[in-house]
Amino acid sequence: MNSGKSGQKPFFILGPCVIETWDLLSVIASELKRIQNKFEISIFFKASYDKANRTSVGGFRGPGMQAGLEMLSRVKTEFGFPVLTDIHESYQAEIAAKYVDVLQIPAFLCRQTDLLLAAGKTGKIVNIKKAQFLSGQDMKYPVEKVKSTGNHNIWLTERGTMFGYNNLIVDFRNLPEMAQFGFPVVMDCTHSVQRPGGGGGKTSGNREYVPAMALAAKAFGANGYFMEVHPDPDKAPSDGPNMLPLSGLEELLEKIIFNHE
Repeated sequence: MNSGKSGQKPFFILGPCVIETWDLLSVIASELKRIQNKFEISIFFKASYDKANRTSVGGFRGPGMQAGLEMLSRVKTEFGFPVLTDIHESYQAEIAAKYVDVLQIPAFLCRQTDLLLAAGKTGKIVNIKKAQFLSGQDMKYPVEKVKSTGNHNIWLTERGTMFGYNNLIVDFRNLPEMAQFGFPVVMDCTHSVQRPGGGGGKTSGNREYVPAMALAAKAFGANGYFMEVHPDPDKAPSDGPNMLPLSGLEELLEKIIFNHE
């Protein structure tokens, strides 16, 4: 498994925002497998079993923890991908770690000490997303919390910074600043084009800027790239406006991979 160390090919975290059905996961995983074989790259399959931070109480959250983890385990078995999912409460870390390879800490929760400690204690890779209200340098403290458990399998992900209401900007200096901690840095190319809560009770976004976000992150030395993809983003129940159409993924990955070093 490529853990995203410096000097290696870039690695990719790809998949839908939330688990909708097994059929959807299978369609996406099949295309990702084809692309992986073509480019000989490391892909971590990402999907959420529960979107616990939806804008509205009526927002689609997913199939729930047990059903979702079982589907992710099936992706791992049938397609051979290491899998990643996010956790929101401390008790979930030990359970999810039995099924997945990477535990992701949502940006809003990256200062939650008990959550970070629980994730660290599993020994799994812990992908900490930088909060929208923190600088890259501020991520020193979440890193120290995970390291205090003896776990040094850490990734740090940039996903934008709040710029007033319903808007994000990306300060790409955060990538080299976080890299100074000695762990792989990842660019979240899709959540960084969100307009949080800007869609009248749901999140809006500008997916047309996703390729530019990825290529800018490449210039700033990103080790990995996080992108949510969907066969038909306009019909996706979560984060559709900022997800990349699955049909456009291959072309973008080729641009990122070519002359990456």
